[in-house]
Amino acid sequence: MDWYLEADDRAGATELRHEFRSYLERHSDAASDVDLATLAFAELVNNAIEHADGPVWISVDWTADQPLLAVHDMGQAFDLASVSMPAPQAVRGRGLAISADIASRLEVAAKAGGGARVEALLPAYRPQQVDLDPPRRSVNVLPHLDEAGAEGFERESFLRALVVQLAQGLELTQGPLVAEAAIAQVGTDVGGQMEAEYRASIGAGAGNLTPEEAAECYVRLKKAIDGDFYVIEADGDRIVLANRRCPFGEAVLRAPALCRMTSSVFGGIAARNFGEATVVLEERIAVGDPQCRVVVYLGPQPEIDHGHMYKAPQG
Repeated sequence: MDWYLEADDRAGATELRHEFRSYLERHSDAASDVDLATLAFAELVNNAIEHADGPVWISVDWTADQPLLAVHDMGQAFDLASVSMPAPQAVRGRGLAISADIASRLEVAAKAGGGARVEALLPAYRPQQVDLDPPRRSVNVLPHLDEAGAEGFERESFLRALVVQLAQGLELTQGPLVAEAAIAQVGTDVGGQMEAEYRASIGAGAGNLTPEEAAECYVRLKKAIDGDFYVIEADGDRIVLANRRCPFGEAVLRAPALCRMTSSVFGGIAARNFGEATVVLEERIAVGDPQCRVVVYLGPQPEIDHGHMYKAPQG
């Protein structure tokens, strides 16, 4: 799941904390510490809101047992080793130290185009069954009001909102396992049709694509929707691509969940040709990076504990 907050949007950060806690309460098992996970989430988001001079992007990847929180901002990068608990009389400055104590893992990295990415593995665990309690959701409603023209919202804004809300609504109401399965199915279906068109264009037979052909297929389909992807490497282990221009333009900054659609299409094509695939979105224009960097790992990847994972359809 992905969210976007404007600079210094403290009210939005508070509402997002409530939304995240509600999400954990619906979809965590009894071993989870919802209070501590929510506290770490709030501290890291508030820290970014307070210190970053610009927007903040928040994402939660719950493909492994524990949710991995990532907070991106355009503020000054910092060294986690320098973070410590302030003096008792200090009014502020405890957020990172508290989060480091709560999280199973806390890491900070400088973003390629400036700013920082903070990742925290939170003390919550996926449920054994689906909970269908009504979700709380009032943050990051799409499309954004300033996208409207003289006659209201245009088709692209509506379709983008529809795709994002369907994907995130499914995850909110039925949990990450169900959402992942549904999105993977969408990627398999849509990617399959795009792959079929590519095969026809090069006269390919029924056999599996090579890594180089799969990479060319990715670039072709993204170019068709005005993306600017190019291949960095393609071999038997992985395909690495970068993108200089998002097809959704500046609007993607307010809708970072759209990156999941790219992941599902790429992952679906790779899984069909290599049995399994894991897609890792290392850099994203949608969260303030200067370009996208997408790594598609081919075949089983037991050592990768986060990312979007896909398997070839059976039968």
